[in-house]
Amino acid sequence: MEADETYYGKKADKPKVTTSGRPFLKGGMGAHKISIVSLVERGGSVRSFHVDGTVSAKTVSDILFTNVKRDTVLHTDESKLYTKAGKEYASHDTVNHGAKEYARGIVHMNTIEGYFSIFKRGMKGVYQHCGEQHLHRYLAEFDFRYNRRMALGINDKTRGEDALKGILGKRLTYHRPDAA
Repeated sequence: MEADETYYGKKADKPKVTTSGRPFLKGGMGAHKISIVSLVERGGSVRSFHVDGTVSAKTVSDILFTNVKRDTVLHTDESKLYTKAGKEYASHDTVNHGAKEYARGIVHMNTIEGYFSIFKRGMKGVYQHCGEQHLHRYLAEFDFRYNRRMALGINDKTRGEDALKGILGKRLTYHRPDAA
């Protein structure tokens, strides 16, 4: 299992101070961007989460604890966000991007970085404008498509059927604005 965070777009409400209370001097990593945390199984599925505010060790821990089994081998980068949370799992291996280390045997972040690349290219090239309040919907769509890709043996027909299963029991209605 790989876990990582990325930052996208611009926040609607830009914070004036950091989580420690000091004012922002520079942009910093994700200071004025929307925070996203994703978990991906190698050769399997992905789950992405829009995080309100800045990503903290507590939010990452909460996401990991509710979505990942404790007997999992966790792969992350050297970020301090994962230090405490990683101790709860069978094994926690990291790569040090700061030292230009991107892979060490089976320890790498290539799967999740590939997913982020697909997401960001799709958002910039196809959708272009996405308000922060709707980001969770876009993440759900990209997760759906990634989890039903050809590499997993899912064809277009099955993907379409899975999409249509999602509307069962739901009904869209039109409410007239002048109706009481």
